[in-house]
Amino acid sequence: MKLSFLAIALSLLALAAAQPSQAQNAFTPDQVKYGPAPPFIPAGAQLAVLEGNPMADSGDYTIRLKMPDGYKIPPHTHPLRENVTVLSGTLKVGMGDKWDDSKLMSFKAGSFAYLDPTMHHYAGASGETVIQIHGQAPVKFNYINPADDPSMKK
Repeated sequence: MKLSFLAIALSLLALAAAQPSQAQNAFTPDQVKYGPAPPFIPAGAQLAVLEGNPMADSGDYTIRLKMPDGYKIPPHTHPLRENVTVLSGTLKVGMGDKWDDSKLMSFKAGSFAYLDPTMHHYAGASGETVIQIHGQAPVKFNYINPADDPSMKK
């Protein structure tokens, strides 16, 4: 009995070792690697890609955005639905074409929201804030006021 268990265990170990390595599909917080955010969002945030390619023509993606206290993203829309979970800090979100502090709603850690393509919205961080966003690629920001698009500023 002990010998057959050992044989099965060694066979499973050999099979696992022979498998080609795959992309990481599970992360602990210390394994999430942040880098600079793309130029189409304001400087100061950091981005981590957990799944997929958010800039691909299609496909699933999951990203995290780490924002410093006071960080702001001007009014914009997205061509596809955006699903947002607040992991830490407080995300401030307002609806409309112009930034208006009086319209900001606070979403603390554990909150979830989805924003359909037609929703004109803006967002900011109160305290260092980390959000996780998942959806369908490509990720695009359509700024209501084109002058707010940081990728157009040189």
